Amino acid sequence: MKITELLKKDTIILDLKASSKEEVIDELVNKLDSAGRLNDKEEYKKAILKRESEFSTGIGDGIAIPHAKTAAVKTPALAFGRSDAGLDYDALDGAPVNIFFMIAASEGANNTHIETLSRLSTLLMNPDFKTKLLAAKTEEEVLSLIDSQEEEKLEEEKAEESVVVESEGSKGLVLAVTACPTGIAHTYMAADALKNKAKDMGVDIKVETNGSTGVKNRLTDDEIERAAGIIVAADKQVEMARFNGKKVIQVPVVQGIKRPEELINQALNGDAPIYKHEGGTEKSSSGERVGFYKHLMSGISNMLPFIIGGGILIALSFIFEKSSNPQLAYISKLLSVVGGDNAFALMVPVLAGFIGMSIADRPGFAPAMVGGFLAYNSKAGFLGGLIAGFLGGYVVLFLKKLFSKLPQSLESLKPVLIYPLFGILITGAIMYIAIDGPVEAINLGLQHWLGSMGTANKVFLGLILGGMMAIDMGGPINKAAFAFGIAMIQQKNYYPHAAVMAGGMSAPLGIALATTFFKNKFSKQEREAGLSCYVMGACFITEGAIPFAAADPARVIPATAIGSAVAGALALFFNIGLPVPHGGIFVIALVNGNPLLYILAILIGAIVTCLLLAILKKPIKSEDAQ
Repeated sequence: MKITELLKKDTIILDLKASSKEEVIDELVNKLDSAGRLNDKEEYKKAILKRESEFSTGIGDGIAIPHAKTAAVKTPALAFGRSDAGLDYDALDGAPVNIFFMIAASEGANNTHIETLSRLSTLLMNPDFKTKLLAAKTEEEVLSLIDSQEEEKLEEEKAEESVVVESEGSKGLVLAVTACPTGIAHTYMAADALKNKAKDMGVDIKVETNGSTGVKNRLTDDEIERAAGIIVAADKQVEMARFNGKKVIQVPVVQGIKRPEELINQALNGDAPIYKHEGGTEKSSSGERVGFYKHLMSGISNMLPFIIGGGILIALSFIFEKSSNPQLAYISKLLSVVGGDNAFALMVPVLAGFIGMSIADRPGFAPAMVGGFLAYNSKAGFLGGLIAGFLGGYVVLFLKKLFSKLPQSLESLKPVLIYPLFGILITGAIMYIAIDGPVEAINLGLQHWLGSMGTANKVFLGLILGGMMAIDMGGPINKAAFAFGIAMIQQKNYYPHAAVMAGGMSAPLGIALATTFFKNKFSKQEREAGLSCYVMGACFITEGAIPFAAADPARVIPATAIGSAVAGALALFFNIGLPVPHGGIFVIALVNGNPLLYILAILIGAIVTCLLLAILKKPIKSEDAQ
């Protein structure tokens, strides 16, 4: 399929009237809709805006490619728009944008149109093509120019299918993999940016693309062996085990577009960690293991629906618990049984099961879940479930090695008999004999210690937990505090998690306030992102603060950590308990204590963060504030 089969005269606008990003999106969406290419204009626009919220499709050099793949598209199509004056589209390079291609890809359709749309994104990396597009006088001239440029690109694609052999005088061989969530534009733009820059630098390169149509230009084992370095510019999972032992640079796909020369030089110079792939556990050459965190997050993310749903039902049951009305008392009992006796009862086994599955794939699920159920029944609780998950997973990995020499004829017995039988037996026996009793004693001791805390000690605990929530905003420290709060909820001590949620909410709220009241400290893009922090902070999504922390960690992280610590300390000073693990503003009414004081604690923490940012951050240059 050719690009001009998707782009027609009735979807071309040579003189856009728009003066802003929002207006140009509206104008191009309306053009596609009036041409009969959409089923639902509003749904398509929502999909476009959702894509823009992830990061701008203004790729730089005066080009933007807004795109979406959705059922709201009736017929796969392209819209072309041109603004001679240019307009602010939040492009990666901050420059005005003149050329716009809006991609409308349909779900469930033949993938040939996706390949065609992907090809367009690579054509736009050619500066000569862009210049000619700006000079085109008619719709026919635009279509003719695209046809001729596409023919040249197709010839290049055929030449790229062969195995790369280092040319004479080459500085070395660099390999790359590019991938973005939609697999339409950025995947191929990053690939072309890397290839074009490598050509200018005299470097041999091969780029594998993981797009909507699958993997293209796949790297071979021989090429991987010969490569000086490998660049993985991806925002989704790609096949990594093949790079074991090689120096690998891992960056978001947009970095492949923005800084290809820097990445290529880094790969050539060997300035990258050695990638290690060990049965699902990854580590860098420095020995930093990310497997533990990955397995833990697998368990927690699958456990969250049980604790959120069950926790809210338990909290609601408290409202009717002391009612003298038999019907309300029955409702309280119903909510308690469903939420506490059943949903909450599954929390620990599910946590353990999915940790085990993350470590040893499906065979690790049953042994770990049984171990988690033993932990729950023995009162070893959340900590026991964590131990059971890792124990069950690694027991199965041990069994895989132990039985690896079995005859091929017995291979089918492993997943259905050997792994479940011996995995459940060994995991369950260790949990029952050696783990559950000591962990139960630890839990009871911790529970008694927390219950006997005076106000000063309680405030200190809130200070620590609140601060931990804003140190890495969704990372291991944040999740450690969150997991501790959940464990205490299970032990019916609701105070720690009140500090956890207060700290987690105040960080993004504090940043939002700072972008509102101290605008000279933030760029226009940051001020717009700050608005979303109001929503994320209110919903207890600490990760809303990440973009600001990543851009200026030396100032933002201390400000958010101190503000969150204050919020956590005040929550426990006001003697607030939180029986619900998540929900933000929507569950504040369910706290044990005064909800207004809890809101006050969160707001004071946010104000502290706001004021610290105002003090620590320097005013930005006037041109950056536009």
